Amino acid sequence: MFVFINSRGKYTYIILNSPKKGPKILKKPVYFVPWHPYPNKTASMRKDSFPKFKGLIKKCSNIVIVTHWSPDGDAIGSSLGLYHYLKALKKTVTVVVPNEYPEFLQWMPGNKHILNFEKDAAKVNKSIAKADVIFTLDFNTLKRIEKLGAEIEKSKAPKILIDHHQQPDNYPTYYFHDVNACSTCELIFDFIVGLGGKKLIDKKIASCLYVGLMTDTGSFRYSSVNSKTHMIISELLKTGIIPSDIHSAIYDTYSEERMKLLGYALSEKMTIIKGLPVAYIALTEAELKKFDYKKGDTEGLVNYPFAIKGIKACALFNEGEGGVKLSFRSKGKIDVNKFARAHFNGGGHINAAGGKAHDSLENTVKKFISLAEELVK
Repeated sequence: MFVFINSRGKYTYIILNSPKKGPKILKKPVYFVPWHPYPNKTASMRKDSFPKFKGLIKKCSNIVIVTHWSPDGDAIGSSLGLYHYLKALKKTVTVVVPNEYPEFLQWMPGNKHILNFEKDAAKVNKSIAKADVIFTLDFNTLKRIEKLGAEIEKSKAPKILIDHHQQPDNYPTYYFHDVNACSTCELIFDFIVGLGGKKLIDKKIASCLYVGLMTDTGSFRYSSVNSKTHMIISELLKTGIIPSDIHSAIYDTYSEERMKLLGYALSEKMTIIKGLPVAYIALTEAELKKFDYKKGDTEGLVNYPFAIKGIKACALFNEGEGGVKLSFRSKGKIDVNKFARAHFNGGGHINAAGGKAHDSLENTVKKFISLAEELVK
């Protein structure tokens, strides 16, 4: 594809020359999605057509949006961003989470309308039963929503997956999937724009999408960030959102106990594996309770060892009633998604993944140490 850019006066002209569609001139473009020779399905991308999505949404009245277990900023941001867009189309919309999520995400516009399956299963099941379509956001297998997955699977409503994680399952009816996206919020932006709804992106939608873009990119410092990321941010800023306020609402709300837990984890629990560029932090259930642990208190902790020169892979182990929750991060070509899938019942992205172990914390850490050389070889 050839792109020629020519600015004259107050207009910018972009001439696109696609092998399939020939030349096309765009005048004063506001947002641009690069052309791909196979736009619907590749090894890393699968997207059904916008006319198909548009027709489906037009026909439906009741919509349910579901996101993953232990929702993070991208999960809640994408869900509420889509929620506000669909509400603007006069749809009845219900957002469902499988369990609780951190307090620092509960300021977001529309938060009070979210249903928690753990706390109100009857109400959630009633909404699912009435749904004409179900969106599943920021996860790619029904295992990621635990018991809620059985209810979604039973529903005969068409299911639309919008996600950026690798190797999605085949439960959805329709896909809007791209592993190259930095976040699911990026895909929600693309989805809204593709449906012709860019003018409906207001301050509420922009706030929600900004949260996901910011948190899933480590405040825009991960390798998943590119020019498109910043183009989207520039569009969101036009709605009047204030980035510093959003950043503060997410990152400047630590409790005293959370700050002390961070200090303890780094000074007493961080370990570098001898002879390898690998670090890990393992926290027992008792240690978490000592610091009055709340959901989200260890968010981002796994990344701290990267500040040490030479560290290329990190792991965090949190012990709880259901076993051990694992978080993996890496740099460059070290594939923690593949590692987590092979050894720890998990998955995610090449440089960021999660997992679970139903063994003891001690045995889980021993297993990780024994496999660490394989991870970074």
